[in-house]
Amino acid sequence: MAAAGEAVQEDPLPDEGSVEETSQRLSIARRVGELLGHMLGQVALEPASEARARRLQESLLNSDDWDELRDGLNGVAELVIAAVTRSQREFEAFLRRLDERLESLRQCFSEQAAAQAGRRNASEALDREIRDELQTFGEQVKSSADFDQLKASVGQHLESISGAVERFRTQESERERNLSQQLQLMHEKLAAVEAHSELVGEELAAERQKALRDVLTQLPNREAWQERLAFEYQRWQRYRHPLTVGVLDIDLFKRVNDSYGHKAGDRVLQLVAKALSERLRTTDFIARFGGEEFVILLPETPPEVAKSVLDGMREHIASLPFHFRGEPVSVTFSAGLAEFVSGDDEDEVFDRADKALYLAKDSGRDRVIISGSEPADG
Repeated sequence: MAAAGEAVQEDPLPDEGSVEETSQRLSIARRVGELLGHMLGQVALEPASEARARRLQESLLNSDDWDELRDGLNGVAELVIAAVTRSQREFEAFLRRLDERLESLRQCFSEQAAAQAGRRNASEALDREIRDELQTFGEQVKSSADFDQLKASVGQHLESISGAVERFRTQESERERNLSQQLQLMHEKLAAVEAHSELVGEELAAERQKALRDVLTQLPNREAWQERLAFEYQRWQRYRHPLTVGVLDIDLFKRVNDSYGHKAGDRVLQLVAKALSERLRTTDFIARFGGEEFVILLPETPPEVAKSVLDGMREHIASLPFHFRGEPVSVTFSAGLAEFVSGDDEDEVFDRADKALYLAKDSGRDRVIISGSEPADG
């Protein structure tokens, strides 16, 4: 109890600065949780870890508590390290199996080389034996005066030559049989190596595609965007055909998250992503750049035509019947466009499109602005 004469101190009310700081911290916490949660979706996990990952992902996507996020980060790190370690182990095992099969094939080739050398030696031995028999027979013909003795000698030499030829044929037949078996074994091992290599290639391609796709919207992600942008930039440098970059941002998206929760925000992102991708041409490319921001590449398209395309998308999105908790919710986006011109690199064009986006935001939102043009009503 306060002593007499002492002023009773009351707890100070939080000033606007501290309230704003707390709000920013919560916003950052939610964003960190969202990023960590989505990170889990990019990793190929073992079946035994999937249930834990789902629980962790749900907790992170709905968390605004720093302690929970710290624990979640540790959990994500454990799962990611385990997944990377497993992938590394699997690849090392594949390399070991491949090395074993290649060693087996090398052994088969060595055996074939030895068999070839044996065949050559056997042929040379047969040739020597026949020559020796013929030489001995010739000497006996010269020295023999008895026809019966000569006749017997001829028969004996012919029998020796016939035996040598028969032994050679038997050995050759055995070698041919072994060769056929070894060739069949080699063919089977080669087929196994090819099949396994093809399977591993398909798995790596699938993992690669998964790594290039945003889990929430199923659109290409930022890494995929960088690859496609580099490709289109190279084409533009070669042919100098029009190439336009667009940066889109959902208007007042934070208000949706704050009013209806992150699940509602995620649903908006999914619906907008689907609507945008369905209205693009096959030559165009769209990706989720991060948060509520999307990026679009429009090859063979000058910015004026690109603006018409995006205005059509914008009007379509604005007309969609979004409802949350029984209430209609207006969803619009703003966009900035920039065209590649001589001397540009990828970053410069993106920066111009991004600045045009913020100009569209500052000009009232729900509009598309081309870099370098004056704001126009949407």
